[in-house]
Amino acid sequence: MQSLIDRVSIYGFFRAKYDHDDNEPVGSGTNNRHFYMDLQGKMKVSDEWIARFELEARKGYTVNQSWRDGNAGSDDQDGTVQRIWVEGRPGGGVGIALGTKWWGLGFQAVPFGHAADGVQLDYNITDQWNTKAFWLRPRQGDLVTMPNGQETQISGLNVTGQLAQGLETSLTFATNENHSDDQKMDRMGAVELKMQATSDIVLRGAFVLTNADDYNTSQEYRIDYKEVNLKDVGSYSVYGRYFDFERYGDYSHDDEWGSLPADTRGGIIGAKYVLYTNVVWETFYSYQERNRSGELDGMDRKADRNLFRTQIDFHF
Repeated sequence: MQSLIDRVSIYGFFRAKYDHDDNEPVGSGTNNRHFYMDLQGKMKVSDEWIARFELEARKGYTVNQSWRDGNAGSDDQDGTVQRIWVEGRPGGGVGIALGTKWWGLGFQAVPFGHAADGVQLDYNITDQWNTKAFWLRPRQGDLVTMPNGQETQISGLNVTGQLAQGLETSLTFATNENHSDDQKMDRMGAVELKMQATSDIVLRGAFVLTNADDYNTSQEYRIDYKEVNLKDVGSYSVYGRYFDFERYGDYSHDDEWGSLPADTRGGIIGAKYVLYTNVVWETFYSYQERNRSGELDGMDRKADRNLFRTQIDFHF
C-alpha cells in the first residue's frame, strides 16, 4: 500500500479573490469576485513516465456571474477534471508532453497562454539551451486575441537558453491555420529576455509580432523586487508591469483572469506578502486604455479602465 501512495502526489491551492473593477464592457464587473481551487495530481507510471491531471473549481459569490451561461461545461471551472496529460523522457533523451493541459509559451505567456490539446517534444541541446517543437489545438473559442481560436491548429518551435551570466532568452516561431481569415494571422514570432539585474531585481521583456494586417504587435515589460518564499513568513515581493497588447498582436496571451485583455495598453503595480506558512496575499492596481483599435462595439475608443484586485492563496 505504501508503494502505491508513493506513486501519487496531490497539490494545489485555494484562493479567495475580490475585484473592484469597472462595469462591462470596459471591465469585468463583479465576475472575478470568487472562491477558486486549483487541484493537480501526479501519478508515477514508471521511471520514464508521469500521468498528470488538473481540476479547477470557481464559485462566484456575487449575483452577476455572466461567465456562467447555464449550459457551460468544464470551461467554467466547475469542478470537472479539465486537463489530463502525460509527461516523459524515455531513454533520457527527448522529452514528451501529450494531452490536454494549459500551455504557456515564453517567460510570460505573451505569445500564447491557454488550455489546448497538444503534443510537445523537447530536447536539451546543452546544459544551458533547450529546444521545443509543439502542436496545439486550443480548446477555447473565445480566445483573448485569436477569434474562433478553437477552429485552428498551431505548430511551432521554441528555443530557450542563457546568453550570459544572469541573462536568458526565449525565441518562439509558430504558424497556424487561418480559416477564411477568421484568425487574422497565420504566422507569429516572439523574442523575450529575462535578466537577474541584482540579487533582488529581475527584469523581463517580451515582444511578439504577427502577420495580421493591423494591430499586430504585443509587448510586456516587468520588474520584480525580491521573491516570496512560502515557507518564510514575512517575505514579500513588489512588482511593476507595462503592457501594450494590440488586438491581433499575439496568438492569445494569458489574460490572467481578465486583468490583461487584448487591444489594451496599461500598467500594473502590485505586491505579495507571506502571511503564514504557505499562505500568500497579493494585491495590485491597474490603469488601462481599452479598445485602442476602435473595433469593439459598445465601448468607447481608448476607454479608461481601473482595476483593483486583492486575493489570498492557501497552498497545499
